[in-house]
Amino acid sequence: MASNTSSISITRIGAATERPGQVIGMHFMNPVHVMKLVEVIKGLRTDEATISTTVSLAEDLSKVCVEARDIAGFAVNRILMPMINEAFYTLYEGIASPEGIDTAMKLGTNQPMGPLQLADFIGLDTCLAIMEVLHDGLGDGKYRPCPLLKNYVLAGDLGQKTGRGVYIYEGGR
Repeated sequence: MASNTSSISITRIGAATERPGQVIGMHFMNPVHVMKLVEVIKGLRTDEATISTTVSLAEDLSKVCVEARDIAGFAVNRILMPMINEAFYTLYEGIASPEGIDTAMKLGTNQPMGPLQLADFIGLDTCLAIMEVLHDGLGDGKYRPCPLLKNYVLAGDLGQKTGRGVYIYEGGR
C-alpha cells in the first residue's frame, strides 16, 4: 500500500495494517503530470522489497525518486511549508505586498512561482494543515502557523479551489 500523504507518518499508517512491511509513502508533487519528483518514505517496518518495487514503479513513470525519513513533513514540506509560512508573515507584517513577495522570490531565487501564488495553488487549508503537523510533530516554534494564514482559512479563502486566497481568481467571491 502506497500513500501519497505529504505529512502523515508512514509508520502510523503501517501500524494500522496487518502488513506494515508493505506500506510506503509515495508522495507525488503537484501537478503530477508536470513535476518529476516522487518522495519515497519508508516506515519503521517497510521492507526492502516494497522500497525497490516503489522506486521501480516511479522510475517507470519517468519520475525521479528521493528517499526521505518518516518524520513530520518528510523532506519537501519540511523546507517548502516554512518558506510559504514565512511569506505569510512577511505579508502579515507589511514588509511587502503579495505581488512584491512573489516577484522577489521568483526573480531572486529563480522559482517558477512565488510562495503566495504557490500556496493558493496548493490550497491554504492544506498549507495550514501541514504547518500544524510540523508544529505538533516537531514541537518547534519555528513551525507555528502565521495568524494571517489561519485567518484566510477561517474566512474560507482557500486559494484557487475557492476562487479566492491571497489572490482573487476567475469566478472568485
